[in-house]
Amino acid sequence: MPFESVIVERDCPAVLIPEGVSITLNAGTEVYVTQALGGSVTLNVNGSLARVAGQDLDALGMEPVALPAHDAVAPADGKVDEELLWNQLRTCYDPEIPVNIVELGLIYACDIEPLAEGGNRVSIRMTLTAPGCGMGPFLVEDVRQKALEVPGVTACDVDLVFDPPWNQSMMSDVARLETGLMY
Repeated sequence: MPFESVIVERDCPAVLIPEGVSITLNAGTEVYVTQALGGSVTLNVNGSLARVAGQDLDALGMEPVALPAHDAVAPADGKVDEELLWNQLRTCYDPEIPVNIVELGLIYACDIEPLAEGGNRVSIRMTLTAPGCGMGPFLVEDVRQKALEVPGVTACDVDLVFDPPWNQSMMSDVARLETGLMY
């Protein structure tokens, strides 16, 4: 199946995958959309993959995607809607795999702690599919930013860990079906 061709409309920041190196896509460059999930887009740029964040989708002639927390209202009791938090985390995608990081089994823990001064701290322990992945810092920041969009979350810590090492058995059945690993 051919990917959608797009012409970059303005200079646009992007990140090379899997290196994690920041680049600029120049206006007028032809790119191909390979994945548009969770508010970011993965592109084929002259044979290399690059990720464009949601705030720069206009450079590709695309509209930002509304995520689960965008229209949510803070509960009157000040607590965090845990289901909403998990749904928001499901909008974080490995830029090379069209499956969200929750279904991939990359989130090891997600704890919510009420703060004395009000609000809530979310502490997340996560891993990567490969320890040397240069996209790690970008995925961690994506998780942190998206968690902070959930009403009632006023602080978020994301701890990147590699013990236990991730393996395919940590994937949900949904992820296995989507990647063709379930038979």
